[in-house]
Amino acid sequence: MSGEMLIEATTSLFVLVGGAFALLGSIGLARLPDFFTRLHGPTKATTLGVGALVIGSMVHLSTQGNGLSLRELAITLFLFITAPVSAHLLSKVALKRGRRSDKGTDL
Repeated sequence: MSGEMLIEATTSLFVLVGGAFALLGSIGLARLPDFFTRLHGPTKATTLGVGALVIGSMVHLSTQGNGLSLRELAITLFLFITAPVSAHLLSKVALKRGRRSDKGTDL
């Protein structure tokens, strides 16, 4: 396997894995029963999915002759820091307003 094919395979793998996680997170957001369980879809699976997509973009663009793209790395770090913090704040506000989970979920 040549170097170019290895880079294309790596980029494709990151894009496919990222797309699958983003899709699973979106389905979880739409189908999970209550507010607190819906927080897990976008903060867990979608964050990992978008992170993998950006890493795939970083691998692809770094081979085009521009060197390592720090912009994509900054986007990934920002995403991994802000998504869990925003989910935590949303859940704290929901609890403070008296929102409880639906019956049948453990919270």
